[in-house]
Amino acid sequence: MDIFLLLVGFVLVLLGIIGSFLPVLPGPLTGWLGLLLLHLTSAVPINWTYLGVTLAIAILIWILDYIIPAIGTKRFGGSTYGVYGTTIGLIIGLLSPIPFGILIGAFLGAFIGELLYDKSDKKRAFKASIGSFIGLLASATIKFSVSFGFVVLFLMKFWDYKGRFF
Repeated sequence: MDIFLLLVGFVLVLLGIIGSFLPVLPGPLTGWLGLLLLHLTSAVPINWTYLGVTLAIAILIWILDYIIPAIGTKRFGGSTYGVYGTTIGLIIGLLSPIPFGILIGAFLGAFIGELLYDKSDKKRAFKASIGSFIGLLASATIKFSVSFGFVVLFLMKFWDYKGRFF
């Protein structure tokens, strides 16, 4: 059973990296589930502090994933309409079946929101949309970094207890 949990846990931390770029999977949370499965084996002792801290990081990144693009919109001169448009566009893009829906949704949401705020200033609306896109890329980079860190933590913990598995 330990080998099964180890393999499924490893698949989950790898899926966490993939989830950093695919909006269907919450990357860091999926990676954390892999860490949890590793700790549920009889070979690796459960360290609740370790699991709690990594879970808190995964949840924080999951929440920031929706906030960072809105911050990018605001930093590039967007109004509250653009920030709301970014958030709504992210959600619609997440649920849409089109490729890169989350990127397109955030960009178009910010652009449409800014146009609702001021139809005459398309240049500012476009600039705010670029900010949303940059924020989304920053968010993906952070998710990838954390998910990659979870893979490293998984492998380090496995390496420490590899003798108990085989």
